[in-house]
Amino acid sequence: MGRKWNNIKEKKASKDANTSRIYAKFGLEIYVAAKKGEPNPESNAALKFVLERAKTYNVPKAIIDRAIEKAKGSSDEHYEELRYEGFGPSGSMIIVDALTNNVNRTAPVVRSAFNKSGGNMGVSGSVSYMFDATAVIGVEGKSLDEVMEIMLEADVDVRDILEEDEAVMVYAAPDQFNAVQEAFKNAGVSEFIIAEITMLAQNFVTLPEDAIASFEKLIDALEDLEDVQQVYHNVELE
Repeated sequence: MGRKWNNIKEKKASKDANTSRIYAKFGLEIYVAAKKGEPNPESNAALKFVLERAKTYNVPKAIIDRAIEKAKGSSDEHYEELRYEGFGPSGSMIIVDALTNNVNRTAPVVRSAFNKSGGNMGVSGSVSYMFDATAVIGVEGKSLDEVMEIMLEADVDVRDILEEDEAVMVYAAPDQFNAVQEAFKNAGVSEFIIAEITMLAQNFVTLPEDAIASFEKLIDALEDLEDVQQVYHNVELE
């Protein structure tokens, strides 16, 4: 499972290079989460989760506060969560998660992004069965043994704990996300290099050299779409 962190890290690096785009997407995600329940993370688990993710991307407090204040207003704007699945160059598999206030707009632009970059959109379930929803939480400054001890003492059910680069990564079922974080926090860890629930491919593929540019163009095109929040894939990144 170790190489999966490399893919997540690359995605984070790409987003960090496009801060205005990622901040806008987080602003929307925070607004939608706050609108679903109380605009208070202590009583709204969905909002708390988004805010934890936002911390790892250094989203400014002003953007967070503005999104929450907007959710407190009387706006009746409604957003739907949508998932699209498709294929990229050389049989690569891609999952696209979107938040949209216009369903009729989103599907055509996602399909167009696939078509223009050598891919094609598939039907629901055509790709997702090859991915697992996974909580991924990473820390620095702790050894592998220390993290294992923390999880054992807290009796947290995890799938794997791996030392990768200079970090220790904990992989767990999505419903264990809060338990893993609380175990770390109780052990004095307050900073995470990653803390999110992602879709991890069960198997990764390496693209031929002549397909890499087309694949990267497709991923960029999808991530640039206003309605798209997350893009997952099964391509091994160097």
